[in-house]
Amino acid sequence: MRSLRRRFHIHSSSSSSHRILFALLTVLVSQALQAASLVAPRSNCYAFDNSSRVVDFSSWIGHPFEYDGKDSDLVLRFCKDVESRSQTGYVDFGRFDKFNYFVSGSGQVDFVQGFYNGDLANCEHSYDKLGRTAQVNIICGSCLNGQCTGGLGCICNVTYESSCRVFLELAIPCEKPGPRVFKGFTVGFHPRSWELVYDGMTQLGYEKSHHEFSFGTEQTHVTLYMTAIASLSTLVQRPIIKVLPENGLEVKVSGSGATGSPPTTLSPTMLNVDWRCEKARDTPYEVNITIPVEGYEPIQFFLAKLCENRQNQNGDSARGWAIFGVLSCIFTVSSTLFCYGGFIYKTQVERKRGIDALPGMTILSACLETVSDGGHSYTRQEDLNTTFASEASWERSSASSQGTSRPNERKYGAI
Repeated sequence: MRSLRRRFHIHSSSSSSHRILFALLTVLVSQALQAASLVAPRSNCYAFDNSSRVVDFSSWIGHPFEYDGKDSDLVLRFCKDVESRSQTGYVDFGRFDKFNYFVSGSGQVDFVQGFYNGDLANCEHSYDKLGRTAQVNIICGSCLNGQCTGGLGCICNVTYESSCRVFLELAIPCEKPGPRVFKGFTVGFHPRSWELVYDGMTQLGYEKSHHEFSFGTEQTHVTLYMTAIASLSTLVQRPIIKVLPENGLEVKVSGSGATGSPPTTLSPTMLNVDWRCEKARDTPYEVNITIPVEGYEPIQFFLAKLCENRQNQNGDSARGWAIFGVLSCIFTVSSTLFCYGGFIYKTQVERKRGIDALPGMTILSACLETVSDGGHSYTRQEDLNTTFASEASWERSSASSQGTSRPNERKYGAI
């Protein structure tokens, strides 16, 4: 008995340890998936280096760098604008545009910033007719001439190509590069949109579950369109779907995106998400969609689904309507064939013409005659002679009865 108790105790302790280990692994995997989510920076002051890693300069926005010139001072406000300050006033040499003119450089230049739409005075016919413009070449570290070592950096050199365009060389301690991003990959609700993922980064609103970005209970289907650069589209793998909490929301995915077909910009792949509420819940369900990309950080975003009430199986109702449609088609075709065959039979075999050749007219006539109690009923053509004969015999019988009447009978008239 003691040995049995020992075995049972050992077995129960091992099972509990396995459960604890499984729970820890589940937590670690979920944290790993959540950590793998790459969210777009909160501003457009970021760039990708030559290895497709994102470098976020959001903390540098508006930081001033001043360069003392002979006639004027040139001031750069990082990711803001470039302007020349002198006694005659300020001259704007361009502003940092929302389209993110922030790209990686080459050679000794790590990044390049473009500033456009400056002052137009005496520069109406400048480059692309954008007024005064400026280009900032960013060097991560110190200046090449040994100036500006340490600190937050400085402007090493300024070169005026003309009175309408200026080049600046800026040395700063660059931010640490982030994860490798699959550039050119987008996910949206339309073939040419990117509400969820743009340039391989999850957009705000879908980086986690948000109530204001959730889908309603009545919306049981949503289609996502994925695009990527054709040369790198084969790196995209099949998506991984995870629902939190696991019970209460049934999710099924289909489409070319669910099978791992390579998406391109000309032929986007579709990921159809069908979900059904099995259990009502006050807070939205989280549908975590992770798209692995070979050699890059996985694409991850969240879809929130509201379940205010429980929904029935849509498959049963759809199946019932399908059966009803098939039976209706069979009944229609069979009725048409029966009527056509009956018409041919009556016209060719029974030698009937007109309305008499229609199938079911005999039964219809009998029904009408029964309903009208022998009143005005349908009279067939072959019964006309019989009717006329009966009327003639009736008239002859009436005439003979009148001829054999007694002499003392009064006659009030004759027909």
